[in-house]
Amino acid sequence: MNQRIIKVDSSETTAVIFGSYDSNARIIEEIFRVTLRNRSTDEGDSILISGEDMESVNAAAATVEYLRNMAQYNSEITDQNVRYVAGMISDGNRAELDDIGSDCICVTTKGKPIKAKTVGQKRYVDAIKKNTIVLGVGPAGTGKTFLAVAMAVKALRDKQVSRILLSRPAIEAGEKLGFLPGDLQSKIDPYLRPLYDALYEMLGPETYQKLAEKGTIEIAPLAYMRGRTLDDSFIILDEAQNATPEQMKMFLTRLGFNSKMVVTGDLTQTDLPSGQRSGLASVVKILDGIDDIAIHHFTEKDVVRHHLVQKIILAYEKFDRENARRAAERENAKREFRRDGQKYRFEKSGEFGKNK
Repeated sequence: MNQRIIKVDSSETTAVIFGSYDSNARIIEEIFRVTLRNRSTDEGDSILISGEDMESVNAAAATVEYLRNMAQYNSEITDQNVRYVAGMISDGNRAELDDIGSDCICVTTKGKPIKAKTVGQKRYVDAIKKNTIVLGVGPAGTGKTFLAVAMAVKALRDKQVSRILLSRPAIEAGEKLGFLPGDLQSKIDPYLRPLYDALYEMLGPETYQKLAEKGTIEIAPLAYMRGRTLDDSFIILDEAQNATPEQMKMFLTRLGFNSKMVVTGDLTQTDLPSGQRSGLASVVKILDGIDDIAIHHFTEKDVVRHHLVQKIILAYEKFDRENARRAAERENAKREFRRDGQKYRFEKSGEFGKNK
């Protein structure tokens, strides 16, 4: 039996690592086929890791060490954190984990620091810092919008910009909601609710309301962007997969001096009418390779929601690939059928024998 001992500074840190009812410890045991035990001695607290395979024991120890460091600035470590760290170490990417969580973007009204939780998120945040325009493309739950709003709030607090402007295409997600009651603001609010939620968490409802009344923060549908030039602003377009190519061009050309622009979207969740091409799909190709414009692609590994969300995304991707493969096979079969039919008619007509 192979063993490793990881020292921890306190029983509280051990409790954070092990998780509620030892749920995190069970995940590590399941992934690496090891056993975790908490030990308290006169010399201090430690975690004993045992297993048949030394390589697995070392990988589990590296996971526990990283979680121990994470516990220094997180009062809670979720099962998603554990699965992500264990997966990165299993894939031999331990070095890439070191930069995660090193920088605090901003602090919520409840005092919770907002930090990148995955390597992909860290690269996304760094891209926003370094570039004027960033396109964040990827599946749901990867923090595309939340981190962009956090960066906007940080820029406003640091006086890098004088206002924040957030926009979304007002398109229903596959449902016909009909006419909504109330004034114009009441009609568009349901489409913009995710943006309000993010701002409320970082600023609080009262602070947001004051900034909104002064015009420091503005949330508006994409259609309201036409004709404007936005200087000294942090501009975010969310759910950009629902923008048409014409709307996307219109939005990007609103960029003014001393401004930043972040465009986020998920190309697998387009709600545009059938046959209408997504502006986000087009612009990812059009702007690729241009200086000061970064295109960041998230993957299912960057999902920071429930771990089942990753599995759902992978299942849909597998389903879509299988459908595409079957469609290609059907098309090939049709072409072969037409080619065989033409050959048959050609031979039956007698022309085949004459040519010979």
